[in-house]
Amino acid sequence: MGAASVRFLYACPFALAWLVLLTLGFGLELPKPNFAFVTWIITGSIAQITFTFLLMWLFSFSNFTVGTALSKTEVIQVVVLEAILLRELISGLATAAVVIATAGVLIMTAGKSRLSVASLVSGLRQKSTVIGLACGFFLGLSAVLFRGAALSLEADSILATSAYTLAVATVIQSIMMFVWLYIREPGQITGTITHWRHCATVGFAGWIASICWFIAFTLANAAFVRALGQIELLFTFLASVFIFREKVSRKEILGVMLLVVGITVLVIEKTY
Repeated sequence: MGAASVRFLYACPFALAWLVLLTLGFGLELPKPNFAFVTWIITGSIAQITFTFLLMWLFSFSNFTVGTALSKTEVIQVVVLEAILLRELISGLATAAVVIATAGVLIMTAGKSRLSVASLVSGLRQKSTVIGLACGFFLGLSAVLFRGAALSLEADSILATSAYTLAVATVIQSIMMFVWLYIREPGQITGTITHWRHCATVGFAGWIASICWFIAFTLANAAFVRALGQIELLFTFLASVFIFREKVSRKEILGVMLLVVGITVLVIEKTY
């Protein structure tokens, strides 16, 4: 929880500074919160904290590879959750693209971890598998809930809406994490202060990623956003090949090809 708290505690100042810059520096009006926004933002904040905790817990298992692979199913879970909670559906072509991209991610993960189909199936009975699926669920749930929060606000500026949603979420999460650590793990607070330079770097990177996610959630379906966001794995693959000169397996190459196909179809479908 101490490590997880850094993601929120040190992102909070950057989120608030960005909001102040937009409102005071550029004159954008703050959205007016409502009951629906409060409900969406609190539940979304809790869901994201739960995901972060489960991910940290997953990494503590020696057999976490299968669980990590199955956590990548979060995009498919987003499609279902978005249909249930926001009544938003995507086309059949987009759904097929999401499934293809997710299959590519699973194959890439299996190839990097040297997982066979048999080991993946046998791993379904492991505790880490349940945690991995829960990771995907809560990550997907937080994406849908944050989109619901942004859509519930009435504002003229997408930048102001996304910045306000992120700032409120980060403040809520920081308070929750600080109270938890103060009561249950007070030594962790001291640790985050002692290593503030590293923590601030993590916080800044987390804020940059989050503000981009939140702007995207305001513009498009969470399923589109999360599916397109899997392109990060393509960047990781290219870095491993051209920068670190690592050998890649046929599974990883197949996974990359499927991921590129899925993302390309999504972009074309969204554009036209």
